[in-house]
Amino acid sequence: MLGWALTFFIIAIIAGIFGFAGIAGTAAGIAKIIFFIFVVLLVISLIANALRGRTPKL
Repeated sequence: MLGWALTFFIIAIIAGIFGFAGIAGTAAGIAKIIFFIFVVLLVISLIANALRGRTPKL
């Protein structure tokens, strides 16, 4: 999911460079939403693993 956010961020940067403001804004918004969903799922996963007594696998 973090990869998708990075992909949309790169699309936003490239579109911004070429002057496509609408596409850049949309791609940046999508990247922001996907990133926050990733962060929420990460926190839920860490809390669930802490409640089970397991250490996170790195």
